[in-house]
Amino acid sequence: MKIIKCSESGSLAQLKALYDRPDCPKEIEQAVAAIVEEVRREGDAAVCRFLKKFDSQDLTPAQLRVTEAEFEAAEKQLDQTSKDAIQLALSHIQDFARHQMPKAWTYSPREGVVLGEQFTPMERVGCYIPGGTAPLVSTVLHTAGIAAAAGVKEIVAATPPKKDGTMHAATLYAMKAAGIREVYRMGGAYAIAALAYGTATIPAVDKIVGPGNAYVAAAKKLVYGKVAIDMVAGPSEIMVVADSTARPEFIAADMLSQAEHGSGLEQAVLVTDDPGLPAKVQAEIERQKQLLTRQATVDRVLDHGVYMIVARSLAEALEIAGRYAPEHLELMIADAPAHAKDIKAAGAIFMGPWTPEPSGDFTAGPSHVLPTGGTARFFHGLSVMDFLRRSSLVQYTPDALKKEIPAIVRFAEMEGLDAHGRSAAIRGEKE
Repeated sequence: MKIIKCSESGSLAQLKALYDRPDCPKEIEQAVAAIVEEVRREGDAAVCRFLKKFDSQDLTPAQLRVTEAEFEAAEKQLDQTSKDAIQLALSHIQDFARHQMPKAWTYSPREGVVLGEQFTPMERVGCYIPGGTAPLVSTVLHTAGIAAAAGVKEIVAATPPKKDGTMHAATLYAMKAAGIREVYRMGGAYAIAALAYGTATIPAVDKIVGPGNAYVAAAKKLVYGKVAIDMVAGPSEIMVVADSTARPEFIAADMLSQAEHGSGLEQAVLVTDDPGLPAKVQAEIERQKQLLTRQATVDRVLDHGVYMIVARSLAEALEIAGRYAPEHLELMIADAPAHAKDIKAAGAIFMGPWTPEPSGDFTAGPSHVLPTGGTARFFHGLSVMDFLRRSSLVQYTPDALKKEIPAIVRFAEMEGLDAHGRSAAIRGEKE
């Protein structure tokens, strides 16, 4: 754990290093580029080859797709309590998505002109569901569940199989509940490439959404342009802004919740104006980590990714939070909702001591697919808008167009585009 005191010299350099999280290593990007190219060029053969190499499964292309019998077996295998939890979370997520849905609109800004927008769902979307270190059942709901609420007709999923070749029952049940009927057992960079370029077995998608490891993130960067993507997300991170009213045991529990994700590159950061709080939180972290099953994973993060920052004021703490632009930001401070507006950038803001970050991971409603690595400065979390095509609407009457023909022609002359000007002018010549 690292302590940064804003009152000490050298703190600005330490903070800058914290803000500037490292990019994906070049060696990973190079390895991923080779994988993506092989899948683009060879299709199913490359997918099956990489499935055997990375996921230890020797399958034919016909065996890539999960069968209806597997969906049915998963539903029978899963206990009712788990099913109820999945259905509860899905209902919350889709209710929030429906509240986000935009409506087509028009208005007349000047006589004879009608402008507006309409929104139509994408036709085919691919959801990447990680399954390596943990089966992220909730990610199914936070991607496909929102796509279904947006009206996407074909929702496809890619997720790696377990070591024994089977699929996680809870993941399959969640997929069916969320509206997915087309699931392929594949993971990592080769899965992203297959969704983007398509193969003889796997039709290409319009957009790829969902989190993943550094290889998945690098692959999404490479295929962007061939397909749309939601964002390039890296290791998970949490920042807690706390004052003297905060409870150290809550802070420690929430920081540990992100440290257990699995890559070892996660970050958990406390920023406080209470000089005595870091020591209390550190003691709680040491106590509570003994209760966890993933201690080795947690220890890697505690060694390299946990920071305690002592700010000189709450205002400075909030400024640091905005510059760090965390994926998850908890405000454990008095009157948290009033201070949320002071945050310049964050993927999601959790307000008050009774709003732990895992509520957002699972049941709250907004998607947990959020920007990481400071990209909340220009990316936003996944929403229903990510599954819609927005088209502007424009309509002129003859008289309205005639009023603007001189300006249109002049712009065409300035840009040296004669045909553009003629397109408008010819209409002015007709009665």
